[in-house]
Amino acid sequence: MSKQPTAKVAVQAPTKRGTTAVDLRIHRAVFNAVMSHRLPPGTHLGEAEFCELYQVSRTTVRKALQRLAHEHIIELRPNRGAVVASPTPAEARDIFAARRAIEREIVPLAIRNATPASLQRIQAALKEEDDARRSGDRASWIRLGGEFHLLLAELAGNHVLQRYMAELVSRCSLIIALYESPGTHMCENDEHKRLVALIAQGEEAQAVALIEHHLLEIESRLKLGATGRKVKLADALAGF
Repeated sequence: MSKQPTAKVAVQAPTKRGTTAVDLRIHRAVFNAVMSHRLPPGTHLGEAEFCELYQVSRTTVRKALQRLAHEHIIELRPNRGAVVASPTPAEARDIFAARRAIEREIVPLAIRNATPASLQRIQAALKEEDDARRSGDRASWIRLGGEFHLLLAELAGNHVLQRYMAELVSRCSLIIALYESPGTHMCENDEHKRLVALIAQGEEAQAVALIEHHLLEIESRLKLGATGRKVKLADALAGF
């Protein structure tokens, strides 16, 4: 929550000069494996295994891993190398609290700046998200749910808030992928639809209350704590 197509990562940092197709392939494979629960928190990502799997140099692997670390998908630990990030329950709560505070500011700005064209963009984003849900593509569904919130931040017109949201959405997406039960049904995006309707109607107070409720509901479904599950890297990345 079907084999998943390789998906672009909306919350990633801009592609840097010198990035190759292989860098991106490794990056996307790890991202999708994490988002689809195939790489649990704490999994060690050995450089030598990547070199063997993709027939590339350690330099190429390190570029991909550094990018993933920048997005908080993995952690680069001294003397241990790269591991899938394992946010603690306290960190997860802090991240969601920060996100609620920022989105309470973003929603009124998005309402004030709403235009027919911007509302049309939001509706298109909703359809893409719903298509991913219906197809059972969990990684894309989580990614597109984050994209929806990033689009609201963009339409709000505050570039500082937008930068903060990029990091928070990335970290929340990771937390959701890691700690929402793999068997959890991929829920309807009705709250996103209701939020768009309230924005279109200029109902600021109701929209702010809904975004807070929406984020609290997501947080309440999480089962925080390390899984302790061990996997083979080659198996986790197969198909990506």
